[in-house]
Amino acid sequence: MTIEQLYELYQQHPSVQTDTRKLQAGDIFFALSGPNFNGNLFALKALEQGASYAIVDEDIAPGNHRILLVKNVLETLQQLAKQHRIQFNIPVIAITGSNGKTTTKELVHTVLSSQYITYTTKGNLNNHIGIPLTLLGIRPDAQMAIVEMGANHQKEIEGYCQYTLPTHGIITNCGKAHLEGFGGVEGVRKGKGELFDYLRLNKGTAFIFNDYDYLHQMSEGLTKVVYGTATGATLGHVKQSDPFLQVQIQKPFNRLISTQLVGDYNLPNILCAVAAGNFFNIEANKILNALEQYLPDNSRSQMVVKGTNHIILDAYNANPSSMAAAIKNIVAINAENKMLLLGGMMELGEESIKEHQALLDLIGNYTWKEVVLVGGDFSGLTHPYRFFKNVLEAAKWYKGQHFHNTCQLIKGSRSMQMEKILNEAYS
Repeated sequence: MTIEQLYELYQQHPSVQTDTRKLQAGDIFFALSGPNFNGNLFALKALEQGASYAIVDEDIAPGNHRILLVKNVLETLQQLAKQHRIQFNIPVIAITGSNGKTTTKELVHTVLSSQYITYTTKGNLNNHIGIPLTLLGIRPDAQMAIVEMGANHQKEIEGYCQYTLPTHGIITNCGKAHLEGFGGVEGVRKGKGELFDYLRLNKGTAFIFNDYDYLHQMSEGLTKVVYGTATGATLGHVKQSDPFLQVQIQKPFNRLISTQLVGDYNLPNILCAVAAGNFFNIEANKILNALEQYLPDNSRSQMVVKGTNHIILDAYNANPSSMAAAIKNIVAINAENKMLLLGGMMELGEESIKEHQALLDLIGNYTWKEVVLVGGDFSGLTHPYRFFKNVLEAAKWYKGQHFHNTCQLIKGSRSMQMEKILNEAYS
């Protein structure tokens, strides 16, 4: 079966699923396999549950016309996504970066969807499986699409671009994230820069935060939409960030945006959303209302109030750059009894011990009611702080403390699941 023939079936059954637990009647089931699972074994079950077809790469049911055998299920999924993508002549904005890409994606989406029918990545489905699923979720009424791209090694973004075919791109920043896979900060810039390389070859447009000099170099030769604090078509600065971020926009209009986000590190994300809205001709009031009404609920820059405690829940991910920014943010907040609950940082390779020690050095510059460290390479370092091997031990301790009138930061890499501290303590 050719991709064109498979696409005809997809047009009749325009819903794709890779997990039988989430399967809906009529879905096309793609039997993905990996080191620890074999989706082919679930293909017949998927049909029993109501799937229209199952795509497999093992000949598990010869003669069953609803079992479609292909060479590689994942590659077929990606090729089908590309076939769907080329049906649309709309702006497709790709977003990548070390920090802030999901928040930026959400903010840009909330602005653009105030005027246009806009499809975007759901949650954090930003990898080799999630990106094709995002593309296949774009419906015929789409006027715009936003695709988040995560990456932990070089050539990954380049591969995503081959079937996403972005027309516009945003690199939020290039920090100390996934150093193990990228091979250092320069490797991060090269890997993330693959998005701009694609746009350069295909006459695309890049949104650039002008305050980062390295983005100037990475975007040479591109059509640019520039935003920043000093120069650019969109200008703004932090008015205050205690506890919520207020941004004074100077260009293209003079207005104050009062967000429900925590942390002045979100300034570039807000400015990017304003720049995107202005570029796509959305009026000022729609941009402002969208950004002021956006309420984070995904453990990113989220303020949670529990009794008299104000808790900054930023536990979806962490790396040295984002950890330092979050700690400096809580330091700047006018509050007594400040606490840190920090999980280990992952995928740092040979730099891990050094980066965890640098974080301890930063913490040591300030006074805290309590510092709690959980797992990771905090375990091998000498420090005066409270340490737990895992989040459940930390949650048990936390629940027994009955804190009052504190300002807390909870942050850690995704695998640490630091949000469980609140889930367990307030369940």
